[in-house]
Amino acid sequence: MGIQVEFNPDLALRNISEFKNGNRKFEECVPENLIPGNIYNFLKKGQRLYWFYGEVELIETTTVGGTFSKPLASVIIMEVKHFLDNGEVWTGGIYKIEKVFPDAKNNSDVSN
Repeated sequence: MGIQVEFNPDLALRNISEFKNGNRKFEECVPENLIPGNIYNFLKKGQRLYWFYGEVELIETTTVGGTFSKPLASVIIMEVKHFLDNGEVWTGGIYKIEKVFPDAKNNSDVSN
C-alpha cells in the first residue's frame, strides 16, 4: 500500500465566485483583490506538497475541465499542514503575495 501524494509546482485555487455561490470554502479560492504583502490561508483537497525555497505562481483553475489561468501572482508558501476532515485528507496552509502580475486585474475579471 502506497501513500497518495501530489506535488504541486504552483498554487491553483478556484475563482471567488465558487465561494460566493456556496460551492467552495473561502480558502479554496483566489481572493478578490491581490495585494502584494497580504497573507492568506489556502485549502486543497488531498495530500499535496509545495516548494518552500522561493516563489511559486498563483493560478486559477476552472470548475469545467480543470483548465488553468495565466499566472495571477507570485507567492511564497509559508506553511503547509495535512489533516483529516470527515475521513478525507486535506492540505491547508498560508501564502504571501509577493508580486501581482500586470494582466491579473481583480480575479473576478479573469477569464480562462
